[in-house]
Amino acid sequence: MAAIPQLNEEQIKLVRELEIEMMSDMYNRMTSACHRKCIPPKYKLEELTKGESVCLDRCVAKYLDVHERIGKKLTQVSMDEENRMKSLMGEQPKIN
Repeated sequence: MAAIPQLNEEQIKLVRELEIEMMSDMYNRMTSACHRKCIPPKYKLEELTKGESVCLDRCVAKYLDVHERIGKKLTQVSMDEENRMKSLMGEQPKIN
């Protein structure tokens, strides 16, 4: 089992900032996509209708589900690629 590299404070801060940026981007994209899909451009009422609320709930649920699935798939692909590279590196003759 490979050792997990320890991150210093600066690296941890950078990882946290990137995660916040990625989540903020995902939230903004989801909000925009679901608003476009579920809310008509001209507002007739000041409150959401039941149909708009249901549409938004479903849209957000689907968006988050797809986001999670894609994240898992990308993680798996990345791990497979890393394992493939490790096995290739292990098969090459070592030069002294």
